[in-house]
Amino acid sequence: MPRSSFVRELRLVACCLLFFIAGATPAHAQSTAAANPAKPAFTEEFATMRDGVKLAANVFLPGGQGPFPVVLTRTPYLKDGPMSSVSRKYIDAGYAFVVQDVRGKGHSQGEYRPFVDDRNDGYDTVEWVARQSWSNGKVGMTGASALGITANLAASAAPPSLVAAYVVVAPHSRFEEVTFMGGVVKEADTVGWMKRQGAGDQVPPLLKRVIWDERWNDVEFHTHLDRVKIPMYNVGGWYDIFNIGNLRNFAYLQNRGAPGAKGNQKLLMGPFGHGALSGDLQYPQAGDIRSPGGAGPDQELRWFEYWLKGIDNGIMREPPVRYYRMAAARKGEASANNEYQTADNWPPQFAATRYYLQQDGGLATHVPKARKASTTYDFDPAHPVKTFGGANLTFERGPMDQRAVGQRQDYLRFSTGPLSEPVAITGPVTAELWVATDGLDTDFMAKLVDVYPDGYEALVLDAPIRLRYRNGRMKSDDAKMMTPGKPEKVTIDLWATSLLFEKGHRIALHVTSSNSPRFDVNDNSGTAPGEPPQLRVAKNTVYFDRDRPSALVLPVTAP
Repeated sequence: MPRSSFVRELRLVACCLLFFIAGATPAHAQSTAAANPAKPAFTEEFATMRDGVKLAANVFLPGGQGPFPVVLTRTPYLKDGPMSSVSRKYIDAGYAFVVQDVRGKGHSQGEYRPFVDDRNDGYDTVEWVARQSWSNGKVGMTGASALGITANLAASAAPPSLVAAYVVVAPHSRFEEVTFMGGVVKEADTVGWMKRQGAGDQVPPLLKRVIWDERWNDVEFHTHLDRVKIPMYNVGGWYDIFNIGNLRNFAYLQNRGAPGAKGNQKLLMGPFGHGALSGDLQYPQAGDIRSPGGAGPDQELRWFEYWLKGIDNGIMREPPVRYYRMAAARKGEASANNEYQTADNWPPQFAATRYYLQQDGGLATHVPKARKASTTYDFDPAHPVKTFGGANLTFERGPMDQRAVGQRQDYLRFSTGPLSEPVAITGPVTAELWVATDGLDTDFMAKLVDVYPDGYEALVLDAPIRLRYRNGRMKSDDAKMMTPGKPEKVTIDLWATSLLFEKGHRIALHVTSSNSPRFDVNDNSGTAPGEPPQLRVAKNTVYFDRDRPSALVLPVTAP
């Protein structure tokens, strides 16, 4: 990748990949303390993979007599550059630290295919590390985002020498959460990220793989979760692009994992995004995704101290789940109800409560009484609704004010009245909508919004569904075009959150058919995936009557 392109990539993702990502001009084979006393010494070493490809790694060793336990991270963002701030943390704590260029990146040989080769390469690298003279054979993996994905994939190959992992913001399913959310391509982030990583030629064939196939099975993490045999500490954010991934990975491994994994997991969720949040909210005492508040000393070092060094520091006697319950958080006026809470499992107990869309634009817990009630709007793909916030990577993210969308005939707002008492939710959120369209296919988007007394519409969660995939995407006959004008019930998975809707606030559901550039815009013509669009204006209808009751389903924990 040209240096100019790499610098642009760093500007986009450095804040969200935290201290794991560093990039600059590649270094030569060796850096020494004599050359730059301020930087820890390292050597560049090469590990040979099972197919003969050699991958380059920088090895940092602590002072004292080895061999040492090892912390390993594998990155597509180049191992060379200002890595001293990363390595120092580990070597000062008595670990050897290894950072490796993934296949096809930096000084590593081979072709770069994002996350296709990382299961086998991760296994081979872990075992290579364990055999080195400076290693005591105990290896832990760490990483955020892309580096977290490589850690997950290595763990799913079950290398014998991998003892534990600390994974920050990484998905459960790239198929569903990263590439095709609700069957809709994440245009700006997934497609844009691949192009900036030099994998643009791999985008066109990827966009055609909306239906599950064996190639997905081979490269996914969730299809190999039953092979994970290690303790994993998952750290995620409510506004992160991989929000649901950390939750699902924890829940499976903690409750249904293989021996060694089951019962040995940790989860921490904070009010974080994949980078700094945009908008006018700021959550007090939350810390950041590297050092979450309310959790005490560095959780990563405590995790590795327990599992790699065998020091009983009490971490495994603490509740397995810590999460931040958000509340009113206007800058300078944050509520005292913003706080970290703990739980024995995920999700905590809740009551799935339906807030039904009403004819007058309201949301209420009673089924609508009207015999016939609906709203129809024109969705013109040439003039999509603009994205303002959400779980984004490469542009503004977080609880931004949805009033910026403006008043549009293709943007529907439903809300409760001002709450007479707070409503707390923690867990999965869905929208059940009765909808119809006048063509073969279209999209619907749902947003959960916290409306402040002054009108600020704080985005909490948002997600789409492409109607042709309303029955799923696991086999080819799941995809089914709509019958024009025929109402059908669809469910939109909005993922999960933890939030207190304060007294005086309103709970809102916004419904529309586009959200660009967060998601690809449907041409409404039923065009095959990856083919040139044929734009047409769709007449889309949302129903909210007693026979077709659309609803927002919230995981209410109180009152």
